[in-house]
Amino acid sequence: MIVDVHSHVWKYPGDFTDEFRRQARFAARAGQELDLSVSYEAYRQGAKSCDRTIIFGGKARLSGVWVGDEYVAQYAKDHADTCIGFLSVDPTQPGWEKELEHGHQQLGLKGIKLLPMYAGFYPHDEKLDPLWRYATAHRLPVLLHTGTTFVAQAPLDCTLPRHLDVVATRFPQVKIIMAHLSHPYEGECAVVIRKHPNVYADVSALHYRPFQLYHSLMLVQEYGVWHKLLFGSDYPFTTIDASIQGLFDLNKMLDGTALPRLREKEIAALIHRDSLDLLGL
Repeated sequence: MIVDVHSHVWKYPGDFTDEFRRQARFAARAGQELDLSVSYEAYRQGAKSCDRTIIFGGKARLSGVWVGDEYVAQYAKDHADTCIGFLSVDPTQPGWEKELEHGHQQLGLKGIKLLPMYAGFYPHDEKLDPLWRYATAHRLPVLLHTGTTFVAQAPLDCTLPRHLDVVATRFPQVKIIMAHLSHPYEGECAVVIRKHPNVYADVSALHYRPFQLYHSLMLVQEYGVWHKLLFGSDYPFTTIDASIQGLFDLNKMLDGTALPRLREKEIAALIHRDSLDLLGL
């Protein structure tokens, strides 16, 4: 089985402000705006071997992103044989607690996606205790963006993995996934997932920085936490097929060197990990 724990759905460009799109265009390779259009058919073309996919939108007023949970829920319903939908909230905005309950209880979404840096909040802020208590009571996994961004107004300090150490200490039963192995803060990420039984990291959107990813996974290998990594794509930024190929190509960079190699059995195990079972889904 291959499970993609990190795939976006949204209406593009309607769910983004002009300023977000301007900054995305500036940050894109060769100065070209990324094509962030999403469709199930396009996703499946690059995900021929994928069995199940966790999908979500995202809400972050500060950065100019707002994807309605109703859209995500309908997308998941339309493709119920493969897709599992997560809700999203922006805790800086009024009414987020009602949105949390509505997304779960009325729309039937199975987990929570948070964008702390993009929305400008700290996940360990006590104002979010109702969210962590709700996730605990209803066994909802929580996936958070951790790591870098191109959005100028998004505070990097909000994204550091160390903040999830505080959350996991106070709410140890919640299944937490730190997206993107928290790059470029992979060292912090590795020690946090090693410390807490229910904290994981996904490897989405990392293969196109292969030398950085090699070093990141070598940290994972040396800390002995391969089993805490989950596979993900970050579609539409990349695809399942490209992500798998990128992982298996990492050791090829080492030909002719004395650098240590990543364990390919662990790479294969990561790609085929039953993340749904680990997350209680």
